[in-house]
Amino acid sequence: MSDYMFMLESRLSADQKRVVGEFQAAAAEANVSLFLTGGAMRDMLGGFPIRDLDFTVEGNSTKIARAVAKAAQAEVLEEDEHRKSVELRFPGGVTAEISMARRERYAKPGGKPVVEPATIHEDLRGRDLTVNAVALSLNRASRGLLIDPTNGLGDLERKELRTAYNYALYDDPVRILRLIRLRVRLGFMIDERTAGQYENVRTERLENLVPPRRLLRELRHIAEDPDPGAVLRAFEEEKLLPLFSPALAGPKVNLAGFAKLHKLRQLIPDGVRFPVENFGLFLNLLTEKFTPKERAALVTALAMQKADQDAWHKLDARGKKLERDLKSTKLTRPSNLYNVLSKAPGDQVLFLLLRSQLRLVQDRIRNYLQKYLPMAQEVTDDEVRAAKGVEPGTPKWEKAKEEVIAAKLNARPKKPVPEEVPPVPPQSPGPVPGGSLRRAYTRQPSAR
Repeated sequence: MSDYMFMLESRLSADQKRVVGEFQAAAAEANVSLFLTGGAMRDMLGGFPIRDLDFTVEGNSTKIARAVAKAAQAEVLEEDEHRKSVELRFPGGVTAEISMARRERYAKPGGKPVVEPATIHEDLRGRDLTVNAVALSLNRASRGLLIDPTNGLGDLERKELRTAYNYALYDDPVRILRLIRLRVRLGFMIDERTAGQYENVRTERLENLVPPRRLLRELRHIAEDPDPGAVLRAFEEEKLLPLFSPALAGPKVNLAGFAKLHKLRQLIPDGVRFPVENFGLFLNLLTEKFTPKERAALVTALAMQKADQDAWHKLDARGKKLERDLKSTKLTRPSNLYNVLSKAPGDQVLFLLLRSQLRLVQDRIRNYLQKYLPMAQEVTDDEVRAAKGVEPGTPKWEKAKEEVIAAKLNARPKKPVPEEVPPVPPQSPGPVPGGSLRRAYTRQPSAR
């Protein structure tokens, strides 16, 4: 195993490893070359958490995506027929995108490119930033081979953002939004040449050529950012927020709400599964100060689909229903509270932390996140097997595991047994000079 493969496997979650395995199997079956690329490689090599998986294939990406979706019961989130890319969401919440290795030719800035199949090297040289233009081979013959034609690894080490070629920002102006977003998230500097390209794009107002569909996709990426408020603040400073809505100006930008959300997200323990549909919650906060007319205009301007609108508009009603459930007197036992909240969508849980005025609801959610959820995650398959005598994957497994978790949550903590301290034998005072016994203390003279 190469060092890069070891690095990758040590950084992936169990769910992500399964997804990588599904794509490798589908690519091997189709006899095409598969590579891990884009943000996944940037995050792995830069020491950041791997958030999403990005694959590039020298062949029919759509065919591979459909095969994987069928085998792993994944949901197709978005498909770009022109660029031959498909985004999938898998059970467990892992998202992945697979694209055809391609070469894009632009007749004019912001125009629709002519797309042609290409090799992985040609694909990487035509990307936006060098840190996104690194690939790792997942093929049997060259597994673990790093491909880095633009020296993205060096820029990661220097913590610098640099365009992969001279016209990267002119050709596709949505890339200036990605540039600012990554500058904030990664804390990297923008190199001088790239900064000059950015200023030229802004001078010519090429950002206004970004189509609604690409703006909506960028808004999704902001919603998934660990600190979306910091990204919005940077966009506000760069006067880029009106691209999404003219209402996003001045006091209408809800930075205080996003700062609170960022703080509450830190209550979620590291390493536990807590899936969240971030986009609906993000839009709820983003438009909190909008008028109904401004909300409707945002939907129209971004050509928002009904599923996105439902996740956004129905969050209030769904959150209130969960709030009613959490007020129940039946939730005094930890296992009952755990059963309710472990089945609730994460965005509704965070929504109530943000909005609920009931102290009981707030306390119960915090107990779940900080006490009961970590305790439940500590239950191992071996414990369930020993307690219930069932094996993983059998029909009775899930119920058995729930019973073991419930018993652990409801068990009263054992009172610590006080240590016995051996008695200290009495000591007789020794002789005091002068032949008489005196008190063990000396009276202090009073201050005058």
